[in-house]
Amino acid sequence: MGRSNAGRRRPGAARANAPRAAGLAAAPGGAASLDDVARPRLWQDLELRPFSDPSDARPLFDFAALPWPDPALLTYGWGAFPPAGGAPRAAVLAERAGRAVLLHGPVIAGTLPDPLALAGELLAAALPHAAALGADTAFARPQGLDRVWIRHGFVPVPESALPAAFAGREGVGLYGWRGGSALWSFRPGDEDDAAMTVGRRPRRSA
Repeated sequence: MGRSNAGRRRPGAARANAPRAAGLAAAPGGAASLDDVARPRLWQDLELRPFSDPSDARPLFDFAALPWPDPALLTYGWGAFPPAGGAPRAAVLAERAGRAVLLHGPVIAGTLPDPLALAGELLAAALPHAAALGADTAFARPQGLDRVWIRHGFVPVPESALPAAFAGREGVGLYGWRGGSALWSFRPGDEDDAAMTVGRRPRRSA
């Protein structure tokens, strides 16, 4: 299991505080502490909180037939849990390599109300968490959630933008997010690919 260098607390561990309302996490790219951004919060009738062990989300990924993240890089994750306890109903996980994270999910089980809104709430928790760990770049596969990614500041990027640790993974299309003062920098010709609609086959010169 990957470990954070930010203090001695496990990256996915939340401080023992009472849950607070969703949407109060610090803005992505801010200087909030890990303790601040990792506090549980309530959304509708679910509790959103970091996983103490991200592998607890594996049944959700297996059910959705999604690839499981690399255990060596898996650093933290957020889940949506019934307030009375029990298995997570939704999850988003993050692998970390240097100052970048690769998000897996959000995965939502069953017929929860307003799943797109729940996916957005999980991202609103996961991005500040990444920033608190020192990451300024996040990547994700579209998974049909284009509106959710764009609403949270993600833009289509070429595969060449991925760090070597994340390259060669399954999936079509790629979104990227940059926080703080970080800027995108592509190789010549990549700008055209980045501007294309996610999921379409890249154009090739004759």
